[in-house]
Amino acid sequence: MAQAKNVYLCTMYVRKKHNRSGSTSVVVVSKASGKYKEIKSFGSSTSEEEIHSLCDKAAAWIRSFGGQQELDFDDRKGKEVEETERFLSNIDNVLINGTRLLLDQVYDSIGFNRIPDEILRHLVIARVSQPRSKLATVDYLKSYYDEDVDLNHIYRYMDKLYNTQMELAQQISVEHTRKLFGGKIGLMFYDVTTLYFETAQTDVLREPGFSKDGKTAESQVILGLLVSEGGYPLSYSLFNGSQYEGFTMIPMIDDFKQRFNLGKDFVVVADSGLMNKNNVTLLQEAGYNYILGARIKSESASVKQWILSLEKVDKACYDYKRENGERLIVSYSDKRAKKDAYNRDRGIVRLRKAYKTGRITKSQVNKRGYNKFLEISKDIEVVISEEKIAEDCQWDGLKGYITNTDLDAERVIAEYHGLWVVERAFRISKGTLEMRPMFHFTERRIEAHVCICFIAYKVYKELERLIAINKIGMSVDKVLEAAKTITTIRVRMPKNGTYFTKTLFLTEKHLAVKPLFDISGNKS
Repeated sequence: MAQAKNVYLCTMYVRKKHNRSGSTSVVVVSKASGKYKEIKSFGSSTSEEEIHSLCDKAAAWIRSFGGQQELDFDDRKGKEVEETERFLSNIDNVLINGTRLLLDQVYDSIGFNRIPDEILRHLVIARVSQPRSKLATVDYLKSYYDEDVDLNHIYRYMDKLYNTQMELAQQISVEHTRKLFGGKIGLMFYDVTTLYFETAQTDVLREPGFSKDGKTAESQVILGLLVSEGGYPLSYSLFNGSQYEGFTMIPMIDDFKQRFNLGKDFVVVADSGLMNKNNVTLLQEAGYNYILGARIKSESASVKQWILSLEKVDKACYDYKRENGERLIVSYSDKRAKKDAYNRDRGIVRLRKAYKTGRITKSQVNKRGYNKFLEISKDIEVVISEEKIAEDCQWDGLKGYITNTDLDAERVIAEYHGLWVVERAFRISKGTLEMRPMFHFTERRIEAHVCICFIAYKVYKELERLIAINKIGMSVDKVLEAAKTITTIRVRMPKNGTYFTKTLFLTEKHLAVKPLFDISGNKS
């Protein structure tokens, strides 16, 4: 026996009502303004065949009454499945390309799209989203972004990058940073680090030296980096791995100023480890403004006497003016004093343990670390000098700064402490972006690898800034993690063969980072 169907026709449709008597009534119902109303009854029956006949009459009446098209609910589910299957069969590709879509926009917003090389774009974006070897990067680009990039093409491009685009990349970075700071550089922080190679082989650039990574056997290069306030990278230079880091700063600052036509409206900030009398003299002769870490224990006897006479009040600052117009600013901190005492006590405990016999071998004879508290006699007998320990205690909590600016002491100290942005730049570049260890062995490719990492760090910092502007409340790493799960589907249109693409933001995290995918709508 045929079953009756519920038929929907716009605002009028056929309804079957089950009565208490056991029969079923067939009526036509209309819906208007959310209210239902029975329009016409077509009778009732207990027979399925008669009920089916009544439904057909009701449907025919609706067609004749309103001339409206019917939709068969019993067939609706099957049609939806059929349409869905037809849609899925036309999907041409599914790309896990959220990071690329995001980083492409950041890359372009900085201005790196002025460099007309898609390979550089691919290498930079891959370095930010999934830092790997160049070989693994080729597989990554194909698997996630459907980009076919030949490995040999990458290496040939790196040789080209060395000669053609490195200067332009730094120029774009400087111009963008100037724009962020109203056309000026302001503060300029300088520091160095070392990048090691998984080899002991040496050449003009790679040589062993003092390693900040504790790699004594491997060859290395020295990387000098200039960053602005906030840690935005400005410029970099590579030096021979055995170069004394104190000799790297002045040449790089001079070169940077000349290349980018800077005036003298910036302040150089550098750590005391890079300072010597010659560097300070060169800064003065060049007319640069500077804030430097001071080596207060190496000052003249009269200056040291003045420093030790200062009242040790927490967060107090004292200003000493030199005849050459330079200022020595000394601050005291209770917190620093406790840290100095704690570190010294730990060092002395190690000394007592190492030299409890009162004798020392020739290999142990040096003045490094807390060995400065040892007095070594002719027969290599040692004692821990309590007098030297007491002298060192006088300096607990004291820190010095040298400047030729007119900034007040508190401002000088605050600006100097901004040096952490360089340390963070090195930490992200060497860790998150995996700048080292390096596996390239020609000068061209070493320089190109560092250039790619420099651009990648600039993109990283700009993304960090945009996250803050949009108040997303996530770190760069968390945003990239969310973006890695954002997909784009590409559907081939069956009639004209064109393609329709749609990026899918499905989860709460996807929706949270979605504003970053429209950088044009973000304010600088």
